[in-house]
Amino acid sequence: MFLDGSNSLVLWTAFLILLIVSGFFSGSETGMMALNRYRLRHQRKKSAGARRAAKLLATPDKLIGLILIGNNAVNILAAIIANMLAIIYVGPAAAPWVATATLTILVLVFSEITPKSIAAQNPEWFAFKASHILRPLLYFLAPLVWIINKLTNGLISLLGFDPNKNRDDGLDTEELKSVVDVSGGKISDNHQRMLKGMLDLENVTIEDIMIPRNEIVGLDLEDPVEQLKPQIVNAQFSRLPVYVGDINNVLGVFHLRKRYQLLRSNSLTQDKIKRFCEDPYFVPESTSLITQLLNFQKSSKRYAMVVDEYGEVQGLVTLEDILEEIVGDFTSNDVDHDHEIRMLTNESYSIDGSVTIREINKTTGWNLPTNGPKTLNGLVLEGLERIPDGNVSFQLKEYKFETKEFNSVMIKKVEVTTLKIGGDGDYQER
Repeated sequence: MFLDGSNSLVLWTAFLILLIVSGFFSGSETGMMALNRYRLRHQRKKSAGARRAAKLLATPDKLIGLILIGNNAVNILAAIIANMLAIIYVGPAAAPWVATATLTILVLVFSEITPKSIAAQNPEWFAFKASHILRPLLYFLAPLVWIINKLTNGLISLLGFDPNKNRDDGLDTEELKSVVDVSGGKISDNHQRMLKGMLDLENVTIEDIMIPRNEIVGLDLEDPVEQLKPQIVNAQFSRLPVYVGDINNVLGVFHLRKRYQLLRSNSLTQDKIKRFCEDPYFVPESTSLITQLLNFQKSSKRYAMVVDEYGEVQGLVTLEDILEEIVGDFTSNDVDHDHEIRMLTNESYSIDGSVTIREINKTTGWNLPTNGPKTLNGLVLEGLERIPDGNVSFQLKEYKFETKEFNSVMIKKVEVTTLKIGGDGDYQER
């Protein structure tokens, strides 16, 4: 009789082989699906295993069909053999119960959890080695895989889904920033900051980084020559806007590389300054930084006056301002910066009202809202809805704002403190 003790060794051998094969298919499924598609594109240039895996993943429906056919086939055979072994040891009456319980535990431990855990932690190692077997197996079982796929694709269509829909592996800007964040030590902090700065260019407008109108340093041709000359000689900027009376009446831009040529003669006049000026270049304040960077490249300009929808000059922007959003400050003035944003404690800062919200967030690591007012003064006035008569304080989420200096038109100095969440769920001082 077949079901006696003399055959148990053969059955045990076959059973163990089937468990191993089942584990191979389970691990292959997890390893293949866990492969990083972008890393695989790079690795297939130098790894034969990566090329084999990429070809298998090019038709994921066939790959999954092959793996599941193999896995289910060996699991069913393992169940039959397990039942035969149980009949030998416990008899026909208890065999189904013993075989089911034993097989469930063994399959879970040795054929599912263990190989899948190994493959999930080492997807490339597992998938590249498994591809040696999966590729010829797919060729050998191609007719059966084709029939199964036709049946499953028909069922998928009946359920209202498109079986031929391609997987979208493209990443948007925020997803790319997340990829940079999780790169860990593989990309230096400076390179991470530059990459995220580049990705942010399309989300940031000129209005967010421009030098505001009230901080523009220029040459007013209504001023006497005696006043204009020291401005030209002692200018700290490479370019100065030239205007008449009001910054809205911009005539051009004077480049300081021409100042020695301008000042060679003692007869400096307003008309001579105008002759040395370049034509002004105007840009809308709503232009994104990536667009303006390309516009600077096309126009061979490095300096632009920023105007609003009414044509009023709101500020100026330079090529260096945009590049600093990517690589950081070129020549930061630590004295001025410390004066504008001064740390008082680990939780509080004294900040000038003219400082932009973006600059505050970059310096402090805070997350103040950037979709409204552009400066701290604007944010405080929006929160108070008035210009205060005296120093006041208010709270915005986890930040407490307390005015320290102000005049009739703006908040000049603010002390900002971060709060912690108390036991009752409300924010309170640390």
